[in-house]
Amino acid sequence: MFEKTATEIVEKDFKTIEENTVISDLGIDSLGMLEIVGSMERQLKIQIPDEALAGIQTVRDLLEVVDKRQSA
Repeated sequence: MFEKTATEIVEKDFKTIEENTVISDLGIDSLGMLEIVGSMERQLKIQIPDEALAGIQTVRDLLEVVDKRQSA
């Protein structure tokens, strides 16, 4: 899901995104990250508090936050 959402928002084709990929290494800045998170929230019908986003570095970090919100 991250790869599809990131591709739509950043308008860049990501060949391979793995869970241990550092998001900033993909050229995604903090604004882009907020747009990706917002899109994922709408798609999954969840709410992710801003403080939960602090410290997110990798795709895995983000997916863990999303998983926690989905199971909450």
